[in-house]
Amino acid sequence: MAAHAAVTPETASQTDKPVIMLKRIGSTTYQVAVHFSKTSSENMDDKIVRLIKNEAAGGKAEGQ
Repeated sequence: MAAHAAVTPETASQTDKPVIMLKRIGSTTYQVAVHFSKTSSENMDDKIVRLIKNEAAGGKAEGQ
């Protein structure tokens, strides 16, 4: 599997298409589409912390 460059909002926003990455964990390969909202007020660190807190509290992530 080829190495992928880091995806940032700056590089991802150069196109309207999401960036597709492959990640292998054990014998399973996951295909992940990454996209960034141009209008979001939440940075990636804030989003990850919010998701972890919601998961720890037994809640569902938004949009599920």
